[in-house]
Amino acid sequence: MALESIYADGEEMNAIRTSAKRLGVMVSIGISEKVHTSSATLYNSNVIVGSDGNVLVHHRKLMPTFYEKLTWAQGDGYGLRVAETQFGKIGNLICGENTNPLARYSLMAQGEQLHISTWPAVWPTRFSTTSPSQTEEQDDPGKATSSVARGANYDNVSANRTRAAAHCFEAKCFGILCSGYLGNDAVQVTAAGSVNEELITRELEQAQRGATMFLDSTGTLLKGFVVNKDTSAHEPTEMLQDREGILYADMDLEDCIEGKQYHDVVGGYQRLDVFELKVDRSRRQPAKFVGRADVELFQDIKPDKEDSYGKYGGVQ
Repeated sequence: MALESIYADGEEMNAIRTSAKRLGVMVSIGISEKVHTSSATLYNSNVIVGSDGNVLVHHRKLMPTFYEKLTWAQGDGYGLRVAETQFGKIGNLICGENTNPLARYSLMAQGEQLHISTWPAVWPTRFSTTSPSQTEEQDDPGKATSSVARGANYDNVSANRTRAAAHCFEAKCFGILCSGYLGNDAVQVTAAGSVNEELITRELEQAQRGATMFLDSTGTLLKGFVVNKDTSAHEPTEMLQDREGILYADMDLEDCIEGKQYHDVVGGYQRLDVFELKVDRSRRQPAKFVGRADVELFQDIKPDKEDSYGKYGGVQ
C-alpha cells in the first residue's frame, strides 16, 4: 500500500494538474498520500485542483474510520477550506467525515455552495452474504428490529445519502456524492494471499456498492444524465452504481438563496453570541526547526523557478 501511494506534489498529481489546466476544468480527486518525512505514514487525502492547474485545497482525512486506522494516519485541519472558484464555493469531506457536524460546519461557515463527498466502492462491516433489504424480508413482519439486530451489513447507499442530504439541507448547498468503483480484477488482487481467499472474494463480490449521485440544496435527489458513447444522447439516470462512467447534472447556485432565508445556520439563524467554533488549520509536522543555519549553509543555492503547487498545497 505504501509503495502504491503517491505524493501530493508528485508526478501523478502533476500530470493531473497539467491536464486540468490544458482542458480548463476543475478536478477533485481522492488519493492515498505518502509523505516525504516518512517511508510508511500514509494519509487518506483529497486534492482539489483549479482550472489553472494550481492546487486549491489539499485535505487529509481528520480521522480514519474503523479498520482504516490500520492503513492511514490522522490528518489535520489544514485542508478544512472552501475553494472560491468561477463555478462557486466548493468544499470537500472524505467518507465518514460527513458524519462530523463540526467538520461540516467549518465548511458551511466559509459560504460553501457545492459540497463534494467521496465514498468507497464497498464498506463491509461484517461477514454476511445477506443484504439489508434481504434480511428485512426474512424478518417476522410483526417484529420490528434494527438493521444491526438483524445482522445486516452496512447500507452503503442509504447511509451515505442520509449524511450528504443532511449537509445539503443544513448548508443550503448542492451535493456531489462520488463513489469509487471496485472491479473484479481489484477483488482478486485484494483477496490474493489472504487466509481465506474464497471467503474474502465472496464477501467483496456480494457487498453492496456505493453510488454516485447529485443532491439539490434541500437534500433532494437531483436527477443527472450520462452520455451515450455511440449516439452522444443524454440518458437520464438517478445514480451510477457498480459501473464506471461520468454522471452529469446542471445546477443553478441561486437555488441556494431561498433556503438560506428560512434558516441560515452560519448567519441569521445562528446565535454567534452563544456558540463558538475554533478550527486549528495548522499543518502538523513531526518537528519544528528553528534558527538560520540551513540558510547560511546553502545561501549560494537558488531555486530554478517558483513552485506553483498552490497557495494551500501544504505538502511536506
